[in-house]
Amino acid sequence: MVSSSSLIEMIAKKLKEYKAENIVVDPVMVATSGARLISEDAIETLKKELLPLATLITPNIPEAEVLSEMDIMDEESMVEAAKKISETFGCATLVKGGHQINDANDLLYRNDSFTWFKGKRINNSNTHGTGCTLSSAIASNLAKGFDLDDSVKRVKDYISGALSAMLDLGKGSGPMDHSFAIDNEYTKEPF
Repeated sequence: MVSSSSLIEMIAKKLKEYKAENIVVDPVMVATSGARLISEDAIETLKKELLPLATLITPNIPEAEVLSEMDIMDEESMVEAAKKISETFGCATLVKGGHQINDANDLLYRNDSFTWFKGKRINNSNTHGTGCTLSSAIASNLAKGFDLDDSVKRVKDYISGALSAMLDLGKGSGPMDHSFAIDNEYTKEPF
């Protein structure tokens, strides 16, 4: 999470300077509870400087509502919001559906078309960091040479496995079990 305009501007500057590819941005700005995590000024800088550089943006439902400037009440409005975000920022958009809109189905929108990636809700309160894991793992799969659809599918399966492992550390909402698949299909190259 980058919470200040100056940090966002520096990240955008360095991404341009190094001609970064496969940029995946998880716009961490609204918590699942609906609480704002960054200032309005930082959100505007994010929209202006960083999101237009992205290959993919991965907002949760509350973040997609902010970026699309519309309410998301069902799967139809998820599609409409994803389309609006994709067209506004010129990149693919993966709206994460784990916020009671549907089971755990995510929507990938790009180039005037969309694909649903179905998921099963896993009853695990230890979900801290799932959005960050999702965006980082998609970027990693893109860097390995997987296409966007395969990257999203692999990551959905990975996160489902990590949540299903039911790691329970300490008190409160802890992390999922990232090491459940330390040496299996997720470490393989695409070819």
